[in-house]
Amino acid sequence: MRRQWGSAMRAAEQAGCVVSASRAGQPEAGPWSCSGVILSRSPGLVLCHGGIFVPFLRAGSEVLTAAGAVFLPGDSCSDDLRLHVQWAPTAAGPGGGAERGRPGLCTPQCASLEPGPPAPSRGRPLQPRLPAELLLLLSCPAFWAHFARLFGDEAAEQWRFSSAARDDEVSEDEEADQLRALGWFALLGVRLGQEKVEEERGPAMAVSPLGAVPKGAPLLVCGSPFGAFGPDIFLNTLSCGVLSNVAGPLLLTDARCLPGTEGGGVFTARPAGALVALVVAPLCWKAGEWVGFTLLCAAAPLFRAARDALRRLPLSAAALAALLPPEVGVPWGLPLRDSGPPWAAAAVLVECGTVWGSGVAVAPRLVVTCRHVSPREAARVLVRSTIPKSVAIWGCVVFATQETCPYDIAVVSLEEDLDDVPIPVPAEHFHEGEAVSVVGFGIFGQACGPSVTSGILSAVVQVNGTPVMLQTTCAVHSGSSGGPLFSNHSGNLLGVGLVKASQTPKPTESGKA
Repeated sequence: MRRQWGSAMRAAEQAGCVVSASRAGQPEAGPWSCSGVILSRSPGLVLCHGGIFVPFLRAGSEVLTAAGAVFLPGDSCSDDLRLHVQWAPTAAGPGGGAERGRPGLCTPQCASLEPGPPAPSRGRPLQPRLPAELLLLLSCPAFWAHFARLFGDEAAEQWRFSSAARDDEVSEDEEADQLRALGWFALLGVRLGQEKVEEERGPAMAVSPLGAVPKGAPLLVCGSPFGAFGPDIFLNTLSCGVLSNVAGPLLLTDARCLPGTEGGGVFTARPAGALVALVVAPLCWKAGEWVGFTLLCAAAPLFRAARDALRRLPLSAAALAALLPPEVGVPWGLPLRDSGPPWAAAAVLVECGTVWGSGVAVAPRLVVTCRHVSPREAARVLVRSTIPKSVAIWGCVVFATQETCPYDIAVVSLEEDLDDVPIPVPAEHFHEGEAVSVVGFGIFGQACGPSVTSGILSAVVQVNGTPVMLQTTCAVHSGSSGGPLFSNHSGNLLGVGLVKASQTPKPTESGKA
């Protein structure tokens, strides 16, 4: 992993921190904690998730959804708010017990073979907790607009975004508070002692412009699972994935994240270590099913909102706008195009009455999908392609396997050609362990195009030496049935998605395959 990411991995680790909030004189009430991104070490400036500040809002969480609410000044929280930030040093000190960029081995005292005095910590080298102050709370209006389009209205009842596991007891009020604070972030000033000012000089950070990272591009998430609990173990934990889907500044990744990583940074390899987004919600469910995506807010529009908010605050706070990281990689004003991997354009949306799923174009007028998406008795099927341009073409099912057949396959013949859609090359060889991707219209359907998830080819099932079934670790969802499975190395078509191991191949209550 380190060879693949190189300097991007080091930049991500140096930018991570943990933010904790508590009430003065009430240590039992909390603490509330999350991950954060260090924008500047001297002077100290940190951006973190805003959810931990909900218990301290003077006007309650309703103020976050009030009309025109874009930012709130620091005094919008009660006077008993106490904030602390903890991060790793830029280089391990003499007592750190670890080389720079290499976490040490954590050995609890209870694991020692002989009794004796407590051994010094051998976990990640940490700086002492530093006091901080809330400068402002801010949100990204464009994020909320796209969130309402994708998750609002009737769909809102099926979705749940949470920082806790589904089985954890969360009251309706707490869940409502979490939803209101979902797209809010906090800008903190960290108070450094005079002796720390020259010592804390970290690398400069840069921000990737919105749209500069295509679907399927690798991402590196740096967050601290469980927040302030056990930072010597969990601080700046890394998780890899890809950019799965994009709706304006609302991004989705299949990188695995845990509660406490809210506010953690998401980085790209090119430019090395550029900040792409911040984690909004690590756990998402739809209709009781864990989706496997992490919800993100793009960094570039968030920092633009922060600059606008700081200019409207007193002069001392407005000067901090100069410390916010710049956008790099693409000249300002240049139109960006999310091309994504070329083979992803072969994925199409297949609609059959009230049921829809995915498919893959194998010829200009031929699409392969699943039988439970387009059964033989279907009169007409509508096929939609979104890349490189949006088209809709009618077709009919010319072949479908029997329901008793283990192969859940259907073939649709189209009335017109799918122009400009690349026809993938079928793979002749299958290698267990190779990197693969699934492209499908699961979850959102036509709303924001196909999603890309990454994984490996975990098993190849053969009969008489012929591959007949594949298993992959890629996350798939309702609506992904029939979506193509590609080799990341060759771009060749390996197969089509049939079903998750935990599901049966039938339409869900929402009509998706």
